[in-house]
Amino acid sequence: MDTAVDVAVRMPTPAVREREAKHVSGWAALAVLLVMILAGVALIVLGSIPGDDGPSVPAIVGGSLLVAGGSIAAGGLFTVAPGEARVLQFVGSYIGTVRQDGMRWANPFATKAKVSTRIRNHETAVLKVNDADGNPIEIAAVVVWQVEDTARAKFEVDDFVRFVGIQTETAVRHIATSYPYDNHEEAGLSLRENADEITETLSLEIAARVQSAGVNVIESRLTHLAYAPEIAQAMLQRQQAGAVVAARTRIVEGAVGMVELALARLAEQDVVELDEERKAAMVSNLLVVLCGERSTQPVVNAGSLYH
Repeated sequence: MDTAVDVAVRMPTPAVREREAKHVSGWAALAVLLVMILAGVALIVLGSIPGDDGPSVPAIVGGSLLVAGGSIAAGGLFTVAPGEARVLQFVGSYIGTVRQDGMRWANPFATKAKVSTRIRNHETAVLKVNDADGNPIEIAAVVVWQVEDTARAKFEVDDFVRFVGIQTETAVRHIATSYPYDNHEEAGLSLRENADEITETLSLEIAARVQSAGVNVIESRLTHLAYAPEIAQAMLQRQQAGAVVAARTRIVEGAVGMVELALARLAEQDVVELDEERKAAMVSNLLVVLCGERSTQPVVNAGSLYH
């Protein structure tokens, strides 16, 4: 079985890229606008005072234009909170993004949509899928992500939050069907035993799927992994049987080593001389003592070595 999954995902080339919009400090713009509006009001008041020729029409018109212009320009004031960006669009065209926080001023006729650039979590629901061996399993994952390109997030997809959720679920399903839950001592990766390699592959696939939406995947992790209820008991018994066999194998290997050591020491120190038959009997007794699941009861031989 292959130990890697092809994470190449064909996505269309983005038609728009983020760029910085032309903007200035909002406080400086506010000061200029206040001066314009106050100057316009002053002109209107002064022009309304009757003189020798009556009210000054040019002063009134000029003041009105200043007030109107300042009021319209005030629509270009907006605030940007930390961890937030404003995407500017004018008559249907993208004109740039403002990421600098605080009060800013830009084209008053442009719409300014908020896009959060904060780090977010998305946790999938528990999905029921078949693994590479066809066994039904339950799997869920959490992905940590952040908007990297606000223009693509705003214009390349309808709803980038929902898009990330659907693509994450798709990637989790694909990963689950590409690997077995357990490799049962066979070569290759498994979902249960190779969590780090699997989550790395999952992150790569999710990143490839959401790249068109201007999203950067920081990390992903499996949060739930288990056999489906209908086969969980049978698979548990299989795992327990495998664990018992592995444990007994280790015990037997250790017991054989101890028997070999005992025979070697007896022969080396010339404690007793045993023929092949008595060696076999001794080996049998030691294996029973060392490999038995219960404590053995000693039997005292009141006769000779051979009876």
